Amino acid sequence: EIRSDVSDVVAADEFEYKDPVDGSVSKHQGVRYLFGDGSRLVFRLSGTGSVGATIRVYIEQYEKDSSKTGRDSQDALAPLVDVALKLSKMQEYTGRSAPTVIT
Repeated sequence: EIRSDVSDVVAADEFEYKDPVDGSVSKHQGVRYLFGDGSRLVFRLSGTGSVGATIRVYIEQYEKDSSKTGRDSQDALAPLVDVALKLSKMQEYTGRSAPTVIT
């Protein structure tokens, strides 16, 4: 079970992507939160149009117990999703109470 809570944030920074092939760096790619248990949240904007954008939220959690790795990801990550929503105030700012796409 994920034990991350908003108070468990150990670091936050501006995310940048380092291409492993050509070594180029793309800065200002989003905001990343790191938690004491190894969990990670990344919030980034996607879309190049002049109107609207997509907010992408990447949620990662390391699970060392191999008996738990086959769980449905939405169920397994639900507690961390709650933390992401609290940190970002997504519903407050967007008016949306659910995502339009989950992958």
